[in-house]
Amino acid sequence: MVAVTEDVWANLTDRFVEGAYATVKGRVRTYVLHRQLMDHLPPPPAAVLDLGGGAGHQSLPLARLGYDVVLLDSSDAMLSAAEQRLAAEPAEVRDRVRLVPGRGEDAPALTRDRRFAAVLCHGVLMYLPDPAPMIESLSACAAADGIVSVMALNAETLAVRPALEHRWDDAKAAFHARGERGVLGLDTRADTVEELSGMFAEHGVRPVAWYGVWLFTDWMTLDAGEDELNGIAEVELEASRRDPYRRLSRVFHLVGRR
Repeated sequence: MVAVTEDVWANLTDRFVEGAYATVKGRVRTYVLHRQLMDHLPPPPAAVLDLGGGAGHQSLPLARLGYDVVLLDSSDAMLSAAEQRLAAEPAEVRDRVRLVPGRGEDAPALTRDRRFAAVLCHGVLMYLPDPAPMIESLSACAAADGIVSVMALNAETLAVRPALEHRWDDAKAAFHARGERGVLGLDTRADTVEELSGMFAEHGVRPVAWYGVWLFTDWMTLDAGEDELNGIAEVELEASRRDPYRRLSRVFHLVGRR
């Protein structure tokens, strides 16, 4: 597997930003991750670094709450989408956000060794052939007592999607797999909570909590109105916090503290 390049994301930006995030699944992801984050973030105006932050779906809501946000991404197309979304915000929100081009692995140098109260990396590790360099970078950018937040593909549930799609040979193979072809048509790599927790601990980041993100909405096609969407989001949030549901989630959210 090779790391995702800027050219690949340039071809996928509209589909990712205007498609995936506009779906019920995308909106639930943003809501659930936000609610989980707020249980760990210090109050604003604490500084937040969003590595691989894309169009800012996770970090712009934090800027609206008063957080000082640096969004770093290697894709010019994604940063352009973030800039367009940021332009629609009030001046006081725009003033709290800085967009930085570059690889997340190079974040310490790109941010001039600034330390942040929170470092986010959501939906990025799955596109990297080796998570270790990114984990080292995330850990290095966190201030003392700062949090690190990652969302990764769950290696323990890879057989569910092909099974529900009646692809039985693929489902059987998935029990022993460590990745899959994702919904955007890209190969993705999966992790476990235990493995990532151990890697962060090696860099001085102690895991403090982990959650599921998608359970029910990932296995079905939904076209929900606002009322139903609110109900779905609350059910997903509750499932994300308790076993056995969180272990069955498509992806997981791990939070550590330096």
